[in-house]
Amino acid sequence: MGDELVDYKMYIGGEFVDGINKNYMSTTNPATGKAWARIPNGDTDDVNKAVDAAKTCFESNEWKRLSPTERGRLLYKLADKITRNSERIAKVETKDNGKLFKEMNSQIKKLPSWFEYYAGLSDKMEGTVIPQTNKNILNYTLKEPLGVVAAFAPWNSPLLLTTFKLAPAIAAGNTVVVKPSENTSASMIEFSKLFDEVGFPPGVLNVVTGYGEKVGEPLSKHKDIDKVAFTGGTETGRSVGKNAISNFSPVTLELGGKSPNIVFEDADLEAAEAGVISGIFAASGQTCIAGSRLFIHEKIANKFLKKLVEKTKNIKLGDPFDKNTQMGPVATVSQLDKIEKFVEIAKDEGAQVLTGGTRESSLDKGLYFRPTILSKVENNHTVSQEEIFGPVLSVILFSNENEVIKKANQSKFGLGAGIWTNDLKKAHRVAHAIESGTVWVNTYRALTFNSPFGGYKNSGVGRENGIEAMFEYMQTKSIWINLSNEIQDPFAIKL
Repeated sequence: MGDELVDYKMYIGGEFVDGINKNYMSTTNPATGKAWARIPNGDTDDVNKAVDAAKTCFESNEWKRLSPTERGRLLYKLADKITRNSERIAKVETKDNGKLFKEMNSQIKKLPSWFEYYAGLSDKMEGTVIPQTNKNILNYTLKEPLGVVAAFAPWNSPLLLTTFKLAPAIAAGNTVVVKPSENTSASMIEFSKLFDEVGFPPGVLNVVTGYGEKVGEPLSKHKDIDKVAFTGGTETGRSVGKNAISNFSPVTLELGGKSPNIVFEDADLEAAEAGVISGIFAASGQTCIAGSRLFIHEKIANKFLKKLVEKTKNIKLGDPFDKNTQMGPVATVSQLDKIEKFVEIAKDEGAQVLTGGTRESSLDKGLYFRPTILSKVENNHTVSQEEIFGPVLSVILFSNENEVIKKANQSKFGLGAGIWTNDLKKAHRVAHAIESGTVWVNTYRALTFNSPFGGYKNSGVGRENGIEAMFEYMQTKSIWINLSNEIQDPFAIKL
């Protein structure tokens, strides 16, 4: 791509178009601090155009006449397109958000599994016949699409988290308007090019780019949006949810986390060390499931922490395209500032920095923050309760099972949790007691297309992935047929 800025366009109604206002915003490579692409900076007019295109398509015979099986075949074709273009798109994502190329490449290579899974489910969403006491009544249900879906994607794993929404939404028969993050829109537009080649009717997928106040807000409150699916920060999610409910549009919200990662005294410590590092320092801690609260049993705390700190000090920061790099940059300047601010607050509240705690200035112009471990942290400290979304680990000691369960659950979040133990009974007890949508035992940071994912408490509403996600994008219609010639009493309900 050289040093010239790459120009991208929105994808609306099956065409790649400039924003109506002709304004652009630049997107920056976090590893270099340099702008590398221009993205249309849209507004309400573009939102209206995209929603109109999606609604027109949803109501068209071209889309309605496609059987669920035919929709599935198109999704299979899309999966094949992604497979053949995965490395190219992964390079775009790495350039856009700074995550390691090997991780982005792995993510994009797995995307076809989602589209294949939901392609297979598209013609298996069956209704039911409901037995009635009155044998002259035939009562059955149909599963029908909702209509136009607004899908909001964050900047940390743009295409993966969009796919969580897009695959089941289209498989269910909906049309979609995607609003990617203003910081990482390029890969979604690259993806749209593949979608365009498959043969979907124009308007099934629409991508409108721009900032939250001018694109995100009008999209979430648009009167013709029938479903909102959002991944991002909790406060933004709360606002999006309020906008959606003003139109009585159902929502799926995958929000923040402050996940506990619990290491018991009987754990395989080497495996636990790798799991803790993966949970907080992979992707520079910029994941909603980051295991940012480390609970260590006091009997093994000194031994475990000593090795953990040594390994953390040796994590290699650098160019995300370098295969030897283990941790890349933070995605944005504002996020880097936020991480630094939280570390300063932690120190003011009494935390001790065991390693890290500062920006990495040796990497020229890149947005790097050193992997950080904080000790002497209390569970009620700010750093233990607020999502940082960066490579900052808070260490909290515990002495028994009941204590750690109570502390782990003392959070407004409940997205993920990790448990490290070789005691099978304990693993099940604690997993049942933790208030979290996902619990990993002797592993961490694992997701797949057929296992439901979502949060408790402030971590969200609804589920993505698995068959449950299909139900999030469908509504149930109950149909009653009177098979008799009986005349109903007009003043009495049939029960």
